[in-house]
Amino acid sequence: MEKCALTASAKSSYQEAERDIELMMGLRVGHSSLHRLVERSQLPMVDAKRPVSGASVDGGKIRLRCETGGESQWRDYKAVSLHESVCSAYFQDNDALIDWVRQQPCTPVLTCVGDGHDGIWNIIEALASDSGRRDVLDWFHLVENLFKLDDSAARLERWKSMLWSGLVDEVCEELRALESSSAHRLRAYLRKHRHRIVPYDLFQALGWPIGSGSVESTVKRIATRVKLSGAQWSSASVPQILHLRCAYLNGAFHLPPPTAA
Repeated sequence: MEKCALTASAKSSYQEAERDIELMMGLRVGHSSLHRLVERSQLPMVDAKRPVSGASVDGGKIRLRCETGGESQWRDYKAVSLHESVCSAYFQDNDALIDWVRQQPCTPVLTCVGDGHDGIWNIIEALASDSGRRDVLDWFHLVENLFKLDDSAARLERWKSMLWSGLVDEVCEELRALESSSAHRLRAYLRKHRHRIVPYDLFQALGWPIGSGSVESTVKRIATRVKLSGAQWSSASVPQILHLRCAYLNGAFHLPPPTAA
């Protein structure tokens, strides 16, 4: 019963979970009781079952209720996805995220993908040593920044092809001849992330991740629960609802498969 209540609470609002439980089980469990159950439960932490070769980190938003009656505020949390494995999310506790990743079974070199935000890379750089980590700037964010440049479509496509092959210095050299502010911004962006812009064609051929879509999908799936219309959270309850949602996404509440007779 407790597992069913936690599952329903992880999928939808406490009010909807109350209705779903009554519909499916014929039992009335009030939404306030469900809230208290989630708050007091020792939720399972699901770990990777096999060595993980890729990870990506991104941020999400959650709306905090002002305890003094003022306007609510949006605050950041960080999520991590261990590719093709499990995910986790933490509110204002980057150290806990880093510790959790470090406890997971990983291959000797972990390929870490992120966008261009410094806060994301500060976390990624702490996940493993320099020799045990392969940093990759997310390909789609790189292309997004490239196409902010005010230039001809043909030249943008050529530069995209060059970056796909890791020819960063060559693109920067061509950008040097342009005087537009957008060209200066792109060149600064490429130089800042030079060591993270890899030969994406080779990485893709080797089966190494080049995009952070895994963690972006995780953030969207977490948002399905925490960003319901009108939802507001106390700062004290945020870590538990993030933990609950990730436990659900990781299959922590699934019933074990039946054993053969």
